[in-house]
Amino acid sequence: MSIELKEVKTRKDLKKFVKFPFTLYKNNQYWAPPLIKDELKNFDSRKNPAFEHCRAKYWLAYKDGKIAGRIAGIINTKIIEKWKVKKARFGWIDFIDDFEVSRALVNVVEQWAKEQGMESLEGPMGFTDLDEEGMLIEGFEEQGTYPMIYNYSYYPVHMDKLGFVKEVDWLEFEVKVPEKIPEKVVRVNNLILKRSGLRLLEAKGAKDYKPYIEGFWKLIDEAYENLFGTVPLTQAQKDFYTDQYFDFIVPDYSKFIIDEKNELVAAGIALPSFTEALRKANGRLFPFGFFYMLHALKHPRKLDFYLIGIKKEYRGRGVISIMMNDININAIKNGIVSCETSGELEENKAVQDMWRHYEHRQHKRRRCFIKTL
Repeated sequence: MSIELKEVKTRKDLKKFVKFPFTLYKNNQYWAPPLIKDELKNFDSRKNPAFEHCRAKYWLAYKDGKIAGRIAGIINTKIIEKWKVKKARFGWIDFIDDFEVSRALVNVVEQWAKEQGMESLEGPMGFTDLDEEGMLIEGFEEQGTYPMIYNYSYYPVHMDKLGFVKEVDWLEFEVKVPEKIPEKVVRVNNLILKRSGLRLLEAKGAKDYKPYIEGFWKLIDEAYENLFGTVPLTQAQKDFYTDQYFDFIVPDYSKFIIDEKNELVAAGIALPSFTEALRKANGRLFPFGFFYMLHALKHPRKLDFYLIGIKKEYRGRGVISIMMNDININAIKNGIVSCETSGELEENKAVQDMWRHYEHRQHKRRRCFIKTL
């Protein structure tokens, strides 16, 4: 039977688009479900400020009357302006192991992109660099995490068959929490703080970070400026992500470093792993999901590392060590066994170098594919 494609235009269709992976991965032990409410908000042009400079369309593929796949097509004008490329993106791509389904999904985005004057198509990518990005090509039997994409092993096989090639890869690491922090490391870190006039923010709750939110996003824009696929966030986007994530921040694992002028010079954010909580909640905060999330926050065994940023003038001066060791002290105290990094660009050796002093393994690799139209 032929594949039927349907553009998502109604709220009802959008819910089907968001919920399709819950069917596709129902019996998969590695997939980390998203929060349905957040997904719906992200795709809503009235609520997501990325639509100030993005246009997007979504499609569902049907086979034998059942949903068999989904895909989003995105054009970000800020990407085009900054990087001087006429590239469209595909994202949120999921499909059954049927080449006719994946081909139909990709073909409709390719045609749309060409009609919009684009010269190439890359993905999976989101509206911004803070959305999920990169298709998993290694690590299919590793635990998925909330901030990163999980997909079946047949996905990249289909991409190769569809004529896509590697654009960039991201690596992910599992880093073991040490049994103890060497006294020498503690002394050196204290000496660095004393000589530099820096200090760790003494935060007890999410509200203590609020005075530094503006500085945090400025720091992230600076740190990510030259990284693949990034553009500066608008103020509306910064507010959007602040509202979405900062209420979950945990002072034990999220560290801000302040200078003598009370300005932020470095920040690292890790959160307790929400994978098991989200699996139990099945994508919903109510009626019981909120309690699963709360339990994950208070009784974690693993951490997920989200973001790290350091002012240029403080790089290579031991600031990362200060943040990481303070996180480690709390992780040891709270019985945390390991931390999972987010995707790190394959060529970003400076970030990967952070883990050389820890027991670690590179256990996942994900890829952004590209195809000339």
